[in-house]
Amino acid sequence: MNKSKGSMESDISKAITQWEKDYLGRGSVSVKADILRDMVIVSLQGVLTPAEYSVCETKEGMLTVKKTRSELVESGLGTLKEIIFANSGEQVKSFHTDISSRTGERVMVFKLYNDLEKKFL
Repeated sequence: MNKSKGSMESDISKAITQWEKDYLGRGSVSVKADILRDMVIVSLQGVLTPAEYSVCETKEGMLTVKKTRSELVESGLGTLKEIIFANSGEQVKSFHTDISSRTGERVMVFKLYNDLEKKFL
């Protein structure tokens, strides 16, 4: 492995930003990927639209937006896993995500089969 940890994190961030634009039709305000042990943790800021913030003012609306957004991301999971593999050489074991209806942040956690961080020590 000849890539630095920071360089790999940056490449993953850029690739996920591009995936958002291509697949979801718009990108978030910022994307930051961090490699921690056997996980790639991606923090996305500004993923909700102004209309979605309005809908999130009620509990029912918030649950609807969260469910819809989760289904959208899950439907593109194959490509997301390919992005992680292409940039890290590691296969994704499991994927977890949630979105905050208050802050408009999304967190994605890609759990890998191996400890990726060890490659940089």
